[in-house]
Amino acid sequence: MEGIDHKTIALNGINIHIAEMGQGPIVLLLHGFPELWYSWRHQILFLAAHGYRAVAPDLRGYGDTTGAPVHDPTKFTTLHVVADLVALIDAIGAHKVFVVGHDWGAMIAWRLCLFRPDKVKALVNLSVHFSPRNPQRKVVETFRAFYGDDHYICRFQKPGEIEDVFAKVGTEQVIKKFLTYRDPVPFYFPRDSPFGDANNTIPVILPSWLTQEDIDYYTKKFEQTGFTGAVNYYRCFDLNWELEAAWTNAKIKVPVKFVVGDLDLVYNIPGAKEYIHNGGFHKQVPLLEEVVVIEGAAHFITQEIPDKVNQHILDFLHKF
Repeated sequence: MEGIDHKTIALNGINIHIAEMGQGPIVLLLHGFPELWYSWRHQILFLAAHGYRAVAPDLRGYGDTTGAPVHDPTKFTTLHVVADLVALIDAIGAHKVFVVGHDWGAMIAWRLCLFRPDKVKALVNLSVHFSPRNPQRKVVETFRAFYGDDHYICRFQKPGEIEDVFAKVGTEQVIKKFLTYRDPVPFYFPRDSPFGDANNTIPVILPSWLTQEDIDYYTKKFEQTGFTGAVNYYRCFDLNWELEAAWTNAKIKVPVKFVVGDLDLVYNIPGAKEYIHNGGFHKQVPLLEEVVVIEGAAHFITQEIPDKVNQHILDFLHKF
């Protein structure tokens, strides 16, 4: 980890922190929730050792990236975050880059390819497939209709509410609960028992791939920033739906590889597997070259099974 360089670049009105290592074609690594550049620690070292320049930013509102107005959720739309990435790509001296995204990073990567395909050589996306815009119904309304008010996306909508819940649970426990979640069913936050534990007394046993040192790093950074910036991405679902109307029925027109664990809660959303494997996904992503489902893996695969993920990324990048 000592060989990873850290720098802050002022662009697009904010100060973006990046971790980078290596020389060669640039691979832009986009993290999810509740994560940081640190979620790519295994991939950074691996890609640098195999002839690539790995660049992992803390996204707007996260970690050591500063300057975003966290108390204004409307400044966290896909248009804002993609604009950050376009400016970052230019700032690091690239015209086009490889992109790897996970979770929210995958959703942002899909939009980067949708809005600015000229900036992306090829994409490896993890965990979250591309979902076309439904012009008939907004996103939060859809989740509420399917899962009710206690679904995490619904519970994240009111500013300050989930932050209060997280404050009562404690930052370290929140991080542990999220990163160790392996149940392939919808994630709920019942008001009387967030994380399914009313008194927060159930201990979290860390898996072999997640150390207390890892937890300490995430905890330190989220205690510095709070969770508001990160949760704002969810608060923009319906605003994104409005702003992205011009791209209704638009296709993803860059080469893509998609990798997901079979225990990933997103992969197990009703209808997702049928969409991914029966032609719907390929229709929306016509240059989709491969779908890989990894047995026994859950959502945070960059950390849980880094060796497998690293090899899948490298195999695809070697095609270009």
